[in-house]
Amino acid sequence: MPSIVVIGTQWGDEGKGKIVDHLAAKADVVARYQGGNNAGHTVVVKGVEHKLHLLPSGILYPGCLCVIGNDVVVDPAVLLKEIAVMRERGVDVSGLRISSRAHVIMPYHRLLDRLEEEQKGANKIGTTGRGIGPCYQDKVARVGIRFVSLLDKEAFAAELKQNIAMKDPILTKVYGQAPMDFQAIYDEYCGYAEQLRSFVTETTFVVNQAIAKQQKVLFEGAQATMLDLDFGTYPYVTSSHPIAAGACIGTGTGPKNIGKVIGVVKAYSTRVGEGPFPTELLNEIGEKIRKIGHEYGTTTGRPRRCGWLDVCGLRFARELSAIDCMALTRLDILDSMPTLKICVAYRYHGALLDAYPASLKVLGEVEPVYEELPGWQSDITGIRRYEDLPTACRAYVERIAVLTGMRTGIVSVGPGRDQTIVCEPMF
Repeated sequence: MPSIVVIGTQWGDEGKGKIVDHLAAKADVVARYQGGNNAGHTVVVKGVEHKLHLLPSGILYPGCLCVIGNDVVVDPAVLLKEIAVMRERGVDVSGLRISSRAHVIMPYHRLLDRLEEEQKGANKIGTTGRGIGPCYQDKVARVGIRFVSLLDKEAFAAELKQNIAMKDPILTKVYGQAPMDFQAIYDEYCGYAEQLRSFVTETTFVVNQAIAKQQKVLFEGAQATMLDLDFGTYPYVTSSHPIAAGACIGTGTGPKNIGKVIGVVKAYSTRVGEGPFPTELLNEIGEKIRKIGHEYGTTTGRPRRCGWLDVCGLRFARELSAIDCMALTRLDILDSMPTLKICVAYRYHGALLDAYPASLKVLGEVEPVYEELPGWQSDITGIRRYEDLPTACRAYVERIAVLTGMRTGIVSVGPGRDQTIVCEPMF
């Protein structure tokens, strides 16, 4: 089955954008299946950085159909800005397809996101404030506005009035905000609707037709496993399902249509926002990794928390998504490290844990059990064959594969498209 799901195996920012971009070169369809503009992918092409928040990474390849699936929540203003930037750079966006079932982020979603986060004080989640969570809340509450309604002025007006009637009392009485202006919001979003109308279609049909024709379909996730709503470090999670199963729900295709699952693994660990992080390095090593790796959020600009690679989380990710092979990224960031550590187990109250804990209390108190390996202390960014990597570097990669049970499919040695070592065929 020529279809691939690409997922993040950690807390996001693993370099999924580059891996998807690499695979998209051979794909007929690239389908984004969850999340919103709280995610950010950076793709470097000929020295030019492309920061994508909503557009699928396949947009940079002419002839590739790029699908924004039904479980993506879309801020139309952000999407239109991205489209404008692509057009300015000479990128053809005519292959974009937006699901008529995708939900629309409204101004009150962004406002409530910020106000709710402020109200939580010390218990804040670390949201991006983009309105993602409140939009998903409305979806689950069955009051969300979908593109199919946005394109119908009468339906949109009725649904918008309903939402304003429900949310104005909260905004005015709880948070002391001014009531919303129906006409202003209606006019603004009707304008967005006309600009996006040509892209909106039944994307479930598009995806399943492509699969039926044995075309190469690439499913692109946002965020990552440890931020999954059910299986991540709840409540410090996103509002959707970044695991492989999310690709089926988020595009409307069956699990039998998934041919291969690739887990993107950063060679060390990072996290943005709140929540437990067992291998976090609050020392000069963590700062060194952040500085060399320019570890700042693509979407928020916030500094990422940095730590050693955590195999316990990676094994959990492999189980949840039945990962076939890994794409190991940012290996070059470790070039100058004399010694590397891998967390191979968690110890809690003197005993080793068998399963990944659901309890944040437990996860916050576990003692990482480390295995130490020598670094290679040489520049690998110019290497293009796996066998040419330093012996210590290959030993590190191969030890990760053994510990996680994931084959090594791709090794990335830099941000550029050409800085990619393919160890096994993907499509």
